[in-house]
Amino acid sequence: MTEENLLEFVSLSFINEEFFAESVSPRQLDLLLEQGWRHFGTQFFRYSFGFYRNEIRHVTPLRIRLSDFRLSKSHRRILRINSDLKTVIGPVKLSEEKNELFEIHKQRFDHGIPDSIHDFLSEEPATVPCKALEVSVFRGDKLVASSFFDVGDRSTSGIYAMFDTEENRRSLGVYTLICEIERSIELGKTFYYLGYAYNGPSFYDYKKRFRPFEQYDWKGNWTAEE
Repeated sequence: MTEENLLEFVSLSFINEEFFAESVSPRQLDLLLEQGWRHFGTQFFRYSFGFYRNEIRHVTPLRIRLSDFRLSKSHRRILRINSDLKTVIGPVKLSEEKNELFEIHKQRFDHGIPDSIHDFLSEEPATVPCKALEVSVFRGDKLVASSFFDVGDRSTSGIYAMFDTEENRRSLGVYTLICEIERSIELGKTFYYLGYAYNGPSFYDYKKRFRPFEQYDWKGNWTAEE
């Protein structure tokens, strides 16, 4: 641990909590997201510190106030690159095709490799523990990307995204995130929650390129990026 990490660890409150719920209402989901909670399946959790490459990092929940969101130049380029693809958004429906895509996608990781898509989604992911939608992207008849996001009363929240690693040039993980944000705007939502990022450079830095974003201080406050 660096001296900077140690000072940050000492100065900030340590949070590491979880609970399980088979059902939360749209309003309850909003309240949980506002307090830094996330969920995979029926497990809800929040933690203010995590390990990244053998370092203790401060965890920062991020969200976008959708009325302020604007596509960047690189985001517009990604939309153009993928304009030849078919994109479908609807209730989550797991299939063998999605399981196969998950197995391909998880080969990207060199640590923390998930076992199953159910590490992230319940057995009834469209409704348990809350309403969720999926983005499915096809090149011809082939599924090349899928992502999943929760739908609350005023908020939406990304859960997980996966894509065919042979299509890396398309930036499909970013593309499906843009699709989720655009659908959230169409649904009249106020916030889209990007999930967690770390202080300092990390695998999650792509989330910080969706601007302007707000960040949570683990004391009940969301503040605009500096």
